[in-house]
Amino acid sequence: MAAEPTQPDTDRRAAEEQILRTDGLVKKFGQFVATDRIDLTVERGEFRSIIGPNGAGKTTLFNLVTGALPVTEGEIYFDGEEITGLSPSERVRRGMGRSFQISNVFGGLTVRENVRLAAQSIGRDEYNALEALFKPTDRYDGMNERTDAVLERIGLADVAEEQADALAYGDKRRLEIGVVLATDPDLVLFDEPTAGMSAEETQETIDLIEDVLVDQTLLLIEHDIELVMELSDRITVLNRGEILAEGTPEEIAANEDVQDAYLGGMTE
Repeated sequence: MAAEPTQPDTDRRAAEEQILRTDGLVKKFGQFVATDRIDLTVERGEFRSIIGPNGAGKTTLFNLVTGALPVTEGEIYFDGEEITGLSPSERVRRGMGRSFQISNVFGGLTVRENVRLAAQSIGRDEYNALEALFKPTDRYDGMNERTDAVLERIGLADVAEEQADALAYGDKRRLEIGVVLATDPDLVLFDEPTAGMSAEETQETIDLIEDVLVDQTLLLIEHDIELVMELSDRITVLNRGEILAEGTPEEIAANEDVQDAYLGGMTE
């Protein structure tokens, strides 16, 4: 008869299933507390949504996790290792990708160049600084292959040589997903990826996310509650910088505190 797992074994297995964990995460701007002791755990392969009213601390939380803002208190762990003090670029190289609320592609570059720059960003450790700057990009065979594969996956291969500024809004957001995908992320953080889109563009973007990022763990900020309820495995609700509730879409929809604070009486 097999022995029961010991507590250390149980803890180790739980840690291996976690790709992201924050412990007591605090961010203060002067006297204002934007996030207050956030304990968040995201498991591998999970589609987790972060919702809450404006000013709840959602984007601040993303900025802390990705290194765009320094932490006031607390720790961040990614793939089992503490990353609290690491730079954003180092977090990308370790497998963390982020799409911003406002499209941040390079409008003066072509679609291909945007994706290729992202692919190059995770390969710079293979070259010294001078090589990374001056080596002809057509000699980066692996990066060019990755670029072409990403362009095919996001459906922009036919406009690869067009300037990003010339793309329609929906295709710019599609390109931004491609830029994230080119960094080969294990965890992707999306900050309102469908903001400003038509219903048709929204559905196309969601289909794209589900298709090309099926193997990644997804962390999503989104105001479209119907979308969140449809896609999420679990939902975390923030209010005034604190976690108000966590659970499945069904549990969140039935939570009276969430209804009072955010959803306006939403029921199942």
